[in-house]
Amino acid sequence: MDIVTDLAHGGRWTSLRTAGREWLWRREAPERDNVSPGDVFVDAGGLEECIPTVRGTPDHGDAWSRPWTRDGESDAVHCDRFTLTRTIRGTPDGAEADYELKADEGFRFVWAAHALLDLSDHARPHIRDGADTRLFPEAAPLLDRAWPTGAPWVEGNWPAPCGLRLDHLGPDDGTAVGAVVDASHCCVHDQADRLSLALEADGQPLSIALWRNLGGYPDEHPYRSTGVEPMLGRVFDLAEAGLGDAAVVPASGEVRWRLTLTANCSCS
Repeated sequence: MDIVTDLAHGGRWTSLRTAGREWLWRREAPERDNVSPGDVFVDAGGLEECIPTVRGTPDHGDAWSRPWTRDGESDAVHCDRFTLTRTIRGTPDGAEADYELKADEGFRFVWAAHALLDLSDHARPHIRDGADTRLFPEAAPLLDRAWPTGAPWVEGNWPAPCGLRLDHLGPDDGTAVGAVVDASHCCVHDQADRLSLALEADGQPLSIALWRNLGGYPDEHPYRSTGVEPMLGRVFDLAEAGLGDAAVVPASGEVRWRLTLTANCSCS
C-alpha cells in the first residue's frame, strides 16, 4: 500500500494506492493552495484530517487549512487549542496511522479521516447489519417518514435506516446524504477490489461516517463523491454533540487512536 501526503496543504493524503489501483478521488481546486485558518472548506478530494469538527465552525475543522511539519517519522499540526501528531507506517497487509492529540483535560472534539474514494456505480460499503445509523436533514426527502420538527438527526439501522438504502451507491441521481454509523470497521467492495478501514481508540466513541454524494452537492456545479470516514464521535457538527457524541481529553491531556487500512477483508 503506497500513501502520499501533502504536509504543506493540511497534511492531506493525496494518494492511496494498492496493486495498481488508486483509491482516493481528487478534483481540480487550485484555490486549495492558498487557504487560511477559518476559511470555508475547499474540496480537493483525497483524505483530509477533520478536527475538532467536520460540519459547523470552523468548516471541516482547524487542521486541513494549516501547514503540517515533519519530525522523524511523524507529522504534526499545531492549532489554537490542540496539537495533533500522526505517524503512518506500512504493514504486511496495508498500513497503520497512529494519532496522538494533546490538549487540556475536558477538551471535546470530533475527528474524521475524511476519505473521498474513487468508486464505481457498483461499489458497496459493508458495515455490520443492524448498526445504529444517524441520518441528517439533507436526507429528509428520501425517507419513509416525515422529518421530526427541529430534529438534528433521525436514527435507523444499517443498511436501510428509515427506508434509505445506503449499502449500494448506484448511478448519479442528484442526491447527497450524510450518515454516521455506530461501527468501527467498514470494508468497501468495488467489483474485485477491496479496501478495509478500521478504527481503534480506548474509551472514545467510534463511528463510520458515510457521505454519499451522487451529484447532489454543491448546489452550483455539483459533482459525484463518496466519503467513507472513520470517526471519533457520532455527529458531523461538534456543536450538536450530546453526552457520548464527542471524544473527550482525559486528565492525562492525551488521546491516542489508530486507523488501520488493508487491501482485503473477510466480509462477503
